[in-house]
Amino acid sequence: MTDRPHTLDALAATDTAELREILLDVCASPAWADAVAAARPWRDRRALLAANAEAMAALSTADLHAALAGHARIGAPAEGDAASEREQAAVHGAGEALLDELHRANAAYEAKFGHVFLICATGRTAPAVLAALRERHPNSPAAEAEIVRGELRRINDIRITRLLDGA
Repeated sequence: MTDRPHTLDALAATDTAELREILLDVCASPAWADAVAAARPWRDRRALLAANAEAMAALSTADLHAALAGHARIGAPAEGDAASEREQAAVHGAGEALLDELHRANAAYEAKFGHVFLICATGRTAPAVLAALRERHPNSPAAEAEIVRGELRRINDIRITRLLDGA
């Protein structure tokens, strides 16, 4: 994801193909990117964030899986992906034993649900992430899909804000 700030107006005026690529850096779901782009022009930042929420709510199961494909496993941020590394910063300082526990819990979660465990890790400690992973593992696939949808929306909100602020 680029750290170059975009004004809301400039982003809204961006060529459709370029805007789609920018939005796919926020969320890997093409359906989400297309829906957010189709909501242009956004009257203000809240309208863009509302477009994120509406697009996220409308995603099919397959679209959710496409969005999840753009996220690294917790405890193993994608090398060279600044967003992934920044979002998982609290996990970086975790000890080897905790990272091993995260690895095992992630593997069990992935075996059950068929995708990576997703949580908005920004501001969370590694023990808190592990606790959430363990707490969510017993969920049904349907219940977990709705939790994932909410976590994706929060992550997208943060990424959109970073996109606009360049922070």
